[in-house]
Amino acid sequence: MVLVECFATRTPSKYHRHASTNCAGKFFSECYEFQPQNNRANMDNIEQQLATRLGRVHARQRLGIEAERGHHVFGRGLNFFHPENWYSAHALVRYAIQLVGMYERGQRNARNLQVKKNPIHLPHLPKAFHDFKILHLTDLHVDMDERNLNALIQTVADLHYDICVLTGDYRARTFGEIEGAVAGMQRLVLMLKQPVYGILGNHDSVRMLPALESMGVIMLMNEATALEREGARIFLAGVDDPHYFRVDNLEKAAQHIPPDAVSLLLSHTPEIYRLAAHADFDVMLCGHTHGGQICLPGGIPLTLDSKCPRYMGAGKWRYQHMQGYTSVGAGTSIVNVRFNCPPEVTIHHLLQV
Repeated sequence: MVLVECFATRTPSKYHRHASTNCAGKFFSECYEFQPQNNRANMDNIEQQLATRLGRVHARQRLGIEAERGHHVFGRGLNFFHPENWYSAHALVRYAIQLVGMYERGQRNARNLQVKKNPIHLPHLPKAFHDFKILHLTDLHVDMDERNLNALIQTVADLHYDICVLTGDYRARTFGEIEGAVAGMQRLVLMLKQPVYGILGNHDSVRMLPALESMGVIMLMNEATALEREGARIFLAGVDDPHYFRVDNLEKAAQHIPPDAVSLLLSHTPEIYRLAAHADFDVMLCGHTHGGQICLPGGIPLTLDSKCPRYMGAGKWRYQHMQGYTSVGAGTSIVNVRFNCPPEVTIHHLLQV
């Protein structure tokens, strides 16, 4: 079956105005056809349209890496080992958990979503943005388990927030079909209050970009947008995946942000914290680590799959002047269980000092 998604220009929300010339305000106007990857004509068409949206080099880099035969377990990316790409080991981990009789408990844990609240105090925050609330969702992996998605939809349905941000990893696998993830995201986005902003993670194909934007998600692909309220502005930037694809471009994302403005960065992973801090971002919101997902008692992670200090693996942190928050995510990867690390959705609360 061919899945056809149509892109349409959207009316800007009352909270945003795009700050760059080649920015997320340029949405696809054509209908987009998702067909098997071995269809050369279709791939050429995707490349052409993504080149228009992202720029030729960005589009070719993303599509080229995706087209390589499988995702590498060792090498590539910022860290050496990529367990999410080692699919033969996933079944072994699942079998080991089943063998000790903990699999069903781990699955129940994976649906026990917590709503975390994170106050962010900013001394130069405009008065109009005091008490501004940001719903942060990440690492959703919506096609991993239908019950997880249902629990997430129920959790976010009655939350109160001003904008929603999505920091990537919407798909369970790191390659292959995208239709299941697209369908799951469509169900979720229908339940979210607009505006919704997003970026892509290492599990996501850039071929998902048209569908996400057609749903009304404002995707920030090395781009920035201005959020406006009562005549005041703060800036929200987002970068493409820095972890595996390494197609993030902070210079491009930040180039139109005034140096004295409050700026927030969406990154899939905390691994670019140094570069982000020295680019003068005030706040960095990210995910990717799952907080370890399978942790020892006390929430001690066995692995974070990230090249960053362990204190950045979950929750609130700071590097120099920049405040950061790494959400443990709402979904699961590799195996659909969580231990000593409950899934979360996060509401960030911007406050004047």
